[in-house]
Amino acid sequence: MSTYDYNAAFERAARILADNDQGSYTVPTKGLYPFQWNWDSCLTALGQRHFDEKRAFTEIETLLAHQWPDGMVPHIVFHKNDDGYFPGPGVWNTGRPTPTSGITQPPVLGLVLRRLYEEARDKNLAAERIRPLLAKAAKWHRWFYDMRDPKGTGLIAILHPWESGRDNSVDWDEALARVPTDGVEPYQRRDTQHVNAGQRPHKSEYDRYLWLVQCFRGLGWDNSKLHDASPFQVVDPGFNAILMRSDEDVAHLAEVLGVDGIAEDARWRVAKARAAFEMLWSEKHGQYVCFDRVANKLVDSPSIGGFLPLVASVGTPERQRQLRDRIRAQRRQLAYGIASHDPADTRFEAKRYWRGPIWIIVNYLIADGLKRCGLDDAAAEVISDSLALIEKSGFAEYYDPQTGEGLGGGSFTWTAAMVAELVASRRAA
Repeated sequence: MSTYDYNAAFERAARILADNDQGSYTVPTKGLYPFQWNWDSCLTALGQRHFDEKRAFTEIETLLAHQWPDGMVPHIVFHKNDDGYFPGPGVWNTGRPTPTSGITQPPVLGLVLRRLYEEARDKNLAAERIRPLLAKAAKWHRWFYDMRDPKGTGLIAILHPWESGRDNSVDWDEALARVPTDGVEPYQRRDTQHVNAGQRPHKSEYDRYLWLVQCFRGLGWDNSKLHDASPFQVVDPGFNAILMRSDEDVAHLAEVLGVDGIAEDARWRVAKARAAFEMLWSEKHGQYVCFDRVANKLVDSPSIGGFLPLVASVGTPERQRQLRDRIRAQRRQLAYGIASHDPADTRFEAKRYWRGPIWIIVNYLIADGLKRCGLDDAAAEVISDSLALIEKSGFAEYYDPQTGEGLGGGSFTWTAAMVAELVASRRAA
């Protein structure tokens, strides 16, 4: 691709991971995100393993130490006070021994654990550290279907945009508009003190994010009540595909490592989800889209969430090739891919968080899915674009797909982790 020094990039990734390391957990970046985030930590472990396998397992163990009794793994763990982030633990008020948020995030845990085991340098160490984590992962996965699929459809709904990991995606606009703003407590955002406001969600979205938090808090964070109480119930194809993949990988590990009572239930859940998944296919867009459970209709929004089903090899080979072709068509419209929203859509914004920018972690997951579906050439194209962005703009949180400019936070942990992964894969190849 160029004369870019990948060895230097690998070493830079190591320094960022070390710099953001708080001892037993890693912050995404200093200032903007000073706590431990759920899927950030799991994906960070993939990068950490290249430098210290024991430290990678500690990252995940620290996260799972704060699993709720009902099985939920929260999206933020507030290990120590820091008023540089809003909303902090006082707003969530979840009553946990160590403060946490009251919602969750995409469960990449299972696929991360499988990779940590299968590619471990020390297989005995990996088996020893992973065995006790499998029951926790399985409990979390069961929680999703118990609490977020009350009618037993086989697909789960998210109840807050932040749960998706794609906070202000166009996918949520219509459902979020139903969320009222009356009674939202006065607040002062902190994110726009660290990052240009033009790269962050609008205040009108934040008002609704906080209304949902207040609503759930008013119900005592009783997960058996939150689904039906929420005016925001969206079935996200990306989230559901990640859950399916992680369930498959947890089942596989349980069988390999001899952990009883996990694999059969997990495989049953995956089979049910696969049978239901094609209801999310949009002929209009040639990809999967979200389903608004309250409005009882597909969401007219062609986002990157519709490509993530590749990670679970969802759909027929023909539909998988259609997703590949959609990715390639989008790439022809932009300097870099994959954008978080279709650039042909009038709602696309190249610099605003999840309404257009590229996220290396999502590229990594989609490339993994393309390879899983036997579409290796397309996977290589996605990886090439990802490394080109690092070469141009360093280790940013996200990137403008038109210019390659780095956006959001800098020296970003999971970007560094993905670079370590990609460079290590190049060396292995």
